[in-house]
Amino acid sequence: MTESTPSVPARRFDFSKIMLVLLQPQKAFTEITSESAASWLTPMLTLSISAALTVFVSGYLKARAAMMGEFNLPPDWQYWTPDMQNNYMQAQQATQGAVFVYVMPLVSALVGLWLGWLILGGLLHLGSTLLGGRGSMQSALSVVGWASLPFLVRDGLRVVFMLLAGHAIVSPGLSGFAGGAVFLAKVLSRLDVFVIWNAILLVIGFSIADGLPKNKAIIGVVFVLLLLLFVQAGLGTMISGLGGTLTS
Repeated sequence: MTESTPSVPARRFDFSKIMLVLLQPQKAFTEITSESAASWLTPMLTLSISAALTVFVSGYLKARAAMMGEFNLPPDWQYWTPDMQNNYMQAQQATQGAVFVYVMPLVSALVGLWLGWLILGGLLHLGSTLLGGRGSMQSALSVVGWASLPFLVRDGLRVVFMLLAGHAIVSPGLSGFAGGAVFLAKVLSRLDVFVIWNAILLVIGFSIADGLPKNKAIIGVVFVLLLLLFVQAGLGTMISGLGGTLTS
């Protein structure tokens, strides 16, 4: 923000800005960055509710499928040995309680959402500062929170799809194109049009909040998002490999 931009009080909850961010991001982020206090609580609370709803719908459908003897198989299932496959099926049957179906996925989703918000906000603030941005950590967290609203739309569409299809989503994102490559599947599972939408909003938000030229904002956002994407995919691949080892 520049010195000529007046600061206005921020409302603790301002759900009216949700549609404004999605449809008129330039205007929305100009208003958000002019506020004197952080305004990230509204988008983060909304995203927490949508994440919880997605977990509950998915959990219900998975539990119903398990009762009917149906299981979602891992993408590299065909490469497992018969013993590994048998152990996996036994493990699936042993983890159909409410704790495994609802509580653990919900905790994981909420921790991932809030921790990811903090990490992304911190890295983007650092990158913006190195590129000459003059924003604060507070404004970075607000921008990241509001720029994450495309995932609210994604959660809504996922819930509608699952209810209409009658089953949980097996291959999120573009992971269905990965074949048997586990790392590639982990990368593609996190890529969709909503990630691109999120990146565009981040560029707009940081260019306004930190006074960055658009080209520098693009460089900072794309670098940080790709870094986190490959780190998450690498960790996911390691966990998948560890899971395969434990079931052998």
